[in-house]
Amino acid sequence: MSLFSTLDIPPSPAISPTTSSSSSSSSSSSSSCQHQEESINFDFNVMVFVGAMLCALICALGLNSMLQCVLSCTARSLARRRDPGLKKKEVVALPTSTYTVGGGDSSSASGCAICLAEFLEGDSIRLLPQCNHRFHVGCIDRWLLAHSSCPTCRHRLNKSMPSLDQIVSSA
Repeated sequence: MSLFSTLDIPPSPAISPTTSSSSSSSSSSSSSCQHQEESINFDFNVMVFVGAMLCALICALGLNSMLQCVLSCTARSLARRRDPGLKKKEVVALPTSTYTVGGGDSSSASGCAICLAEFLEGDSIRLLPQCNHRFHVGCIDRWLLAHSSCPTCRHRLNKSMPSLDQIVSSA
């Protein structure tokens, strides 16, 4: 019993075998059947090829994205290693003063470039060596623990800064 008879589906004439008594009609129908079968096989092969190429493209895009992420993370970590910030002892060793409205250099900015607040009378400020930029002590201490340069001019402090022993001996 065939599958078509149990499901009550009539068999397709192109798929079902022919039982014709004449040899000429049997050869023409078998050649037409072979042509259809080759066409179906060709279509299937094309679809498999297109599907494989699509999967390869998706995998290549995923790999590209992953490599870009790894490279950008590596670049960020290398940048942190190049500018790791100052040590707590070095930050504390930098000179501090109390801000007075009339005193000091009148040409320098009268506000902190980190928090953007104006200096008020009595604020504790830190003066960076070499560039002489002034900041609130709390603002610049947090900055210098993460970066080793002035936030205004990017002058590197750890190269030009005297050692802790030199600062202590001169005081």
